[in-house]
Amino acid sequence: MINVDMLPMALGIAISPIPVIAVIIMLFSARAKSNSIAFAIAWFLTITLVSVGIIFFSSGQQVVAENDSGTQWVKIVLGALLLLLSVKNFRSRPKEGQEPEMPKWLLKIDAFTPLKAGGLAVVLSGLNPKNIALIIAGAMIISSSGQIDSTTWINVSIFVAIASSTVVIPVVYYLIAGKKAEKTLTIWKEWLSQNNAMVMFWLLLVVGLLLLAQGFNLI
Repeated sequence: MINVDMLPMALGIAISPIPVIAVIIMLFSARAKSNSIAFAIAWFLTITLVSVGIIFFSSGQQVVAENDSGTQWVKIVLGALLLLLSVKNFRSRPKEGQEPEMPKWLLKIDAFTPLKAGGLAVVLSGLNPKNIALIIAGAMIISSSGQIDSTTWINVSIFVAIASSTVVIPVVYYLIAGKKAEKTLTIWKEWLSQNNAMVMFWLLLVVGLLLLAQGFNLI
């Protein structure tokens, strides 16, 4: 049975403008195929390994159980963290008429090797505070039954597939359409660049409030 409570967490990871912008820039670089594929694979594997690790740890320590007070407090803490991050993104939004400021490392992506592209994916997916919080929340929701069975792995597969979709889809689209995909990918990149701060603000606000509501048993 699919645990629908973990879906907002997976979507929260998927709706991350900076990684999508990064992979699109890679698709315009000299090593378009090798770098983008390395990035997508590393992104997918990192989220998978971190999720599975948390599930095994929580099950082994018996820290996750349905309506367990420890689980509720984890959701409350993670929800509060995401709300703080949402405020940070709102304050960093560009003013009217101002060009959005993007991370300087995005300008160096053209010179990346597949190894660096994969390493960047690991950092953005597994070491990013927002993603770590969402992976922890999602994994704990998946393992809320307290036992690991076939349903657990079905839910993990769905969680990782959704969380990785926005990084994998541009790569697959490019591999199928080739140069014809560049116009569409450019439109995606420009929109995400302009709206990065507000997209992250609303995403973190909604998911943070959802986690707090679950933590206080309001839903």
